[in-house]
Amino acid sequence: MDITTPVRSIKGVGPKTEQLFQKTGIYTAGDLLLRFPREYARFPEPVSVCEAKEGMKCAVTLLVNGPVTIKRTRTMQVAVYQTLCQDVRMEFVWYRMPYVRSTLVSGKTFILYGTIQRKNYMLTMEQPAIYTPAQYDALSGSLQPVYALTAGLTNNLYKKTLRQVMAEDIPLTEYLPEAVRKKYDFRDYGKAVATMHFPADMDALANARRRLVFDEFFLFVLSMRLRKEQGQNIENQFPLKTEHLLAPLYEKLPYGLTKAQRRVMDEIQSDLCGTYIMQRLIQGDVGSGKTILAFFAMYLMSANGYQSAIMAPTEVLARQHYETFTGYCELFGLDIHVLLLTGSMTAKQKRRVYDRMQLYANAMIIGTHALIQERAMYDNLALVVTDEQHRFGVRQRETFFKKGNSPHILVMSATPIPRTLAIILYGDLDISVIDEVPARRLPVRNCVTGTGYRSKAYDFIRKEVEAGHQAYVICPLVEASEQMEGENVMDYSEKLKQALPDYIKVGILHGKMKPELKNDIMEAFAANQIQVLVSTTVVEIGVNVPNATVMMIEDAQRFGLAQLHQLRGRVGRGEAASYCIMMDTSSTNGENPRLAILNKSNDGFQIASEDLKLRGPGDFFGIRQSGDMLFYLADIYQDASVLRQASEEAAKILSEDRELADPEHQGLRRRLAQYKNDQPELFNI
Repeated sequence: MDITTPVRSIKGVGPKTEQLFQKTGIYTAGDLLLRFPREYARFPEPVSVCEAKEGMKCAVTLLVNGPVTIKRTRTMQVAVYQTLCQDVRMEFVWYRMPYVRSTLVSGKTFILYGTIQRKNYMLTMEQPAIYTPAQYDALSGSLQPVYALTAGLTNNLYKKTLRQVMAEDIPLTEYLPEAVRKKYDFRDYGKAVATMHFPADMDALANARRRLVFDEFFLFVLSMRLRKEQGQNIENQFPLKTEHLLAPLYEKLPYGLTKAQRRVMDEIQSDLCGTYIMQRLIQGDVGSGKTILAFFAMYLMSANGYQSAIMAPTEVLARQHYETFTGYCELFGLDIHVLLLTGSMTAKQKRRVYDRMQLYANAMIIGTHALIQERAMYDNLALVVTDEQHRFGVRQRETFFKKGNSPHILVMSATPIPRTLAIILYGDLDISVIDEVPARRLPVRNCVTGTGYRSKAYDFIRKEVEAGHQAYVICPLVEASEQMEGENVMDYSEKLKQALPDYIKVGILHGKMKPELKNDIMEAFAANQIQVLVSTTVVEIGVNVPNATVMMIEDAQRFGLAQLHQLRGRVGRGEAASYCIMMDTSSTNGENPRLAILNKSNDGFQIASEDLKLRGPGDFFGIRQSGDMLFYLADIYQDASVLRQASEEAAKILSEDRELADPEHQGLRRRLAQYKNDQPELFNI
């Protein structure tokens, strides 16, 4: 067996199981090895029935002193066992598991592990796992991997299949130079991979993860440095006359640009008139005014007879840019053709846009990834803008670039990355920072609270909706999970419908939906056909809804601060006061230091900087900070020190061996050549 062995060839994997694995993107033994757990379950200390609390996942010590009852419904058998501890009655329920009756032997003690709910006026634990005290004791000191699954594929089956692959001891080629491994005390690549799945303890897990995070950053930074060298000094083939073009537009704006916007626009204008093409990143916090600068840059192109194009990460956002740019042209009295091209357009609609792209030599073209598809041909493309919304999208930029004759490149990002890290991550671009928010934008009012405030929060949402506004409610999960605790969109939306009046329309949105359905829901929300949207973090990259004034985030302590800040940026976009309610559902008493940072500041760069100070080694559980950056393990905030180390080592190796020709670097050279295929998410849309 090797890493290319089909998953079907693994013992115990039949056609149906193979299909389930393929649904999660696993086709080979190598895919299994390199798909790491999304989190690790740590079994809590057992408690008595009297100590068990509603809403908690816990282990209950149970002395069985009576029989298990089997109830029969029309479709299944249900095993039920009830016990009484002082005045606390608890019921344990197993569906389609009648054999539990012979497992729970009267007179013996067991540990039952599961989530406690209140049903029929008593505490209930459904489908609990059953352990003997010895079995549970063995688990309580370990970290149990929890994988991203699909319906029908259980965590136990996943682990069983993975263990069979690991028993074959498949060699994973080491490529990192020995000097680097020794310098940072990194374990062998293969051992690090194995430890990520089944760590002996937290220290072993932290060390293995540090090695693999270094790998992700190292290969990324190395490829960025090589790319920048290849892309430098491309001559500017688009001579511009910009004098007196922008001043009349500035005067017609209903608001003044901030000093930061003026400074960045001057940098863009200087680049566009320079000897070499522009390759610049505009890094600005949510609401700092990046879009108007992109419009001004595209206007300079149109005024000089050139085409420009801006690509948005979602279709809804592309349509919104189209409406915004069309509005700007009307405001400024500009006779410029603004075109929209998206993937959901019919073939006839697309052909019409393609024809206009050939007809209008100075058009502003707005769209999604449809802009870089083969049939999209440009007549005179001089500037490409990518609204990345904290996606790196390296290959999409490159493909976009090749659509024209070496056009200028402008990238916009709303991620509040400290400048030192941004220089590393966007190593192929010059960086401009908009470090001011327009005075007209009202700061969002923040509130961090416990679950006791939830009913008041619902009442507050009701009042905001009755005042004509809308609200977001964010949950960490799509649906209920046995492995992960936390609010989920499906159940929460039903709970919210019960808590709010019938005239308030509650909608749901999550990443498992088809793109067309997500677009429809976001458009309905933008049109106020949905008043309260219950969603996962998929709204982080979303449409601008100025009418939304409330952002309520459940299980807020589980999200990274950068992500919380991005979510908060969905509100506060209109003229009305806006609010962010962060529900801290942790059982710890006292103020959460990270949420306190967010509560006291609306400055994304300050938040990112403070968050870095708080983070310590091995602090990597919970929801990813930078999930949309599409590193599998690495997080630029919590792993900032590793990112810097990887950058230093990449620079050192290239300074000593630019072509990676040294025999010691042959493995690295081969690994780098495979990198784009191994990590397509870093380079594709």
